[in-house]
Amino acid sequence: MKIFHTLALLLFLGGKVFAQQGPHLAYVYPAGGKIGSTFQVTVGGQFLSAVSNAVVTGPGITATVLEHHRPMQQKEFNELRDRLKELQNKFQATRKGNFGTNIWTTADAMEREQIREKILQNPPNRTANPAMIDTVTIKISIGTNAAIGDREIRLVTPNALSNPLKFCVGPLPEISKPAAKPANPDLDKYFEKIGGRPAPTGTPKYERHISLPAVINGQIMPGGVDRYRFSATRGQQLIFAASARALIPYLADAVPGWFESVLTIYDAKGKELASGERFRLKPDPVIHFEVPRDGEYTVEIHDSIFRGREDFVYRLAIGELPLVTGIFPLGGKLGEKTTVALSGWNLPDRTLTHENSEVGIAALNGNFFNTVSFAVDDLPECFEREPNDSEKTAQAVTLPVIVNGRIRQPGEHAVFKFTGHAGQQIVAEVFARRLDSPLDSFLRLTDANGKQLAFNDDFEDKGSGLNTFHADSYLTATLPADGTFFLHLTDTQGQGGPEFAYRLRLSEPLPDFALRVMPSSLSLRAGMSAPLTVFALRRDGFTNAINLELKDAPAGFSLSGARIPAGQDKAQFTVKAPPESPEKIVAIALDGRALIGGEMVTRAAAPAEDMMQAFFYRHLVPSHELAVLVAGQQRWFMRDAFKIISATPVKISPGGMARVRVSAPPGNFSDRFRLELDNAPEGISLTNVSSIPTGLELVFVCDAEKSKVDTSGNLICDVVSKNPSLVVNQKKPTNQPRRMAVATLPAIPFKIVAE
Repeated sequence: MKIFHTLALLLFLGGKVFAQQGPHLAYVYPAGGKIGSTFQVTVGGQFLSAVSNAVVTGPGITATVLEHHRPMQQKEFNELRDRLKELQNKFQATRKGNFGTNIWTTADAMEREQIREKILQNPPNRTANPAMIDTVTIKISIGTNAAIGDREIRLVTPNALSNPLKFCVGPLPEISKPAAKPANPDLDKYFEKIGGRPAPTGTPKYERHISLPAVINGQIMPGGVDRYRFSATRGQQLIFAASARALIPYLADAVPGWFESVLTIYDAKGKELASGERFRLKPDPVIHFEVPRDGEYTVEIHDSIFRGREDFVYRLAIGELPLVTGIFPLGGKLGEKTTVALSGWNLPDRTLTHENSEVGIAALNGNFFNTVSFAVDDLPECFEREPNDSEKTAQAVTLPVIVNGRIRQPGEHAVFKFTGHAGQQIVAEVFARRLDSPLDSFLRLTDANGKQLAFNDDFEDKGSGLNTFHADSYLTATLPADGTFFLHLTDTQGQGGPEFAYRLRLSEPLPDFALRVMPSSLSLRAGMSAPLTVFALRRDGFTNAINLELKDAPAGFSLSGARIPAGQDKAQFTVKAPPESPEKIVAIALDGRALIGGEMVTRAAAPAEDMMQAFFYRHLVPSHELAVLVAGQQRWFMRDAFKIISATPVKISPGGMARVRVSAPPGNFSDRFRLELDNAPEGISLTNVSSIPTGLELVFVCDAEKSKVDTSGNLICDVVSKNPSLVVNQKKPTNQPRRMAVATLPAIPFKIVAE
């Protein structure tokens, strides 16, 4: 029976090894399609060989996995190449009569052809990026009732769920060039020699004729230039809108960290008529092109420094598209209707009315092609009144207030005055860049004598994960005396224009918080736990603890240690799966609750992905949903396993230790597995794990020099196999293989206390 328990435990926990190194997606191509169409897409990434299913968020889309592909391993290629050489030598010897008893046969000819076809159909790739070496072909069917907009696609294995990638659904006809294949420059001549296509020479170029309107899908390989010819008539107001960085926000191993596309338009004689690399401060270019005469034109797209690889994916929309370039105001007051003025090209309407039904930043709904952000707040609002460019003409406001205004001319200033009293705390915050305004704001607070009390140029909002240049301003100050004070707002670079809109909040501190939880794809074994990390984006001095809870989750899900301690910005906790699989991927939601001013406030935790940009910078990029895959069924012998028996929070003093008891599965658990702290808190270490009649006893030690009294959080313990076969074949910078967690214990809350 003991042997059975041990074997069953290995099989049960071992399944999670693959989940921990589950599928990771690098790109999807094409990254979208037309309503009512059926087509194939290629998804590239790592660990895709076991992918069995694909899912797209939202109704109206089905996805079916057709085939998997991975380049031939170098060892297999070497063996086939050597055998092919042997056969070729035998063939030549027979032709020359120098064969002896080793005569060329029909079987030899068949073997030679089979080897040649095998190499050419699935050649190795010495230059392939490991992060996208595997590919999966998927059939996508978009129903006629599918909603237009951005979705997310994930791949599924029996035990794991991949990260999400953006997938777009639109109304325009779609055109896709053939999926890119990585180059084999050191082997191309060999492939040609054995009957393959001639080795490519020069810069990779692609050209075809298209009809408008259309969305063009493409990939740019190193040095690649794609050109599309089209016919247009005089006076057409054509929009060329590229999406590249919008599809894959960050590339971990590329500078500046995304595919930076360039568009150029030529006439039939090759004369350059227009070009664009960015649209204002967004990396993806947009060109408005008024057609000068009837005829044929060409649009060209490439990377700004001619980089490229399979994940340099783009979508290029061309047509007389209604595109908004600016709105005013940028937001409105909760519970009211706001008339929004629109500027842009090909717009059927120049205004729209927005129902301000929920606080936050959301997409403005209207009859236009692009997505436009709109903010809703619950403070009193007003509009800027001019002239207000000096302290003499300053606009008087009463706190709290949100001012909707513009820096209309280069070098223009906006000045606002208010009365305050000694000791009063003041907060001033600009929302502009976060609402797609080009304004690079600068704030300065002065007293009635012109003395500067506070100033700010740039303020980083970690909740704005797609911004890399945080140009909005935020300042806080304590007023030194009763009197009149002035707030000066301008553009740091001295720019201005009708599109340089802003929303200026001027108030006393309004403590609040927002939450981001990651990853946005979670894989769980039935009845087991896995870690999540939640980030608290604290605002206006809010420091209270935040408790997390599941919102309308399917039965059986539970959280452990789901609390962000007071004053801390993040916490790692665990979520436990139900004992039986729901038989489908489910979306769960989390809420955070905290006391603010004596009242309990609830904020939703937005799912996000932690993405790296250019080898170093990290960003919390929002996702549509927190998707969870629960695999398998909980075994009877695991039902009471991995429960924290000791009282929590576990209290430990600087220089002291704490013992924590945990139930464990039957069998010689300690002989097969060990426990390791994941993201160990500063000063705390796991020094011993021993078997006891009820399971396991864990001993934690607190370093007196590194710990701080009143620090609290969670201890996350991973179950790691001692079986060498479960060492993952990947290398750390130390060149030591890393062992994968096969399970995670429920989070163990702790607190450091004085002796």
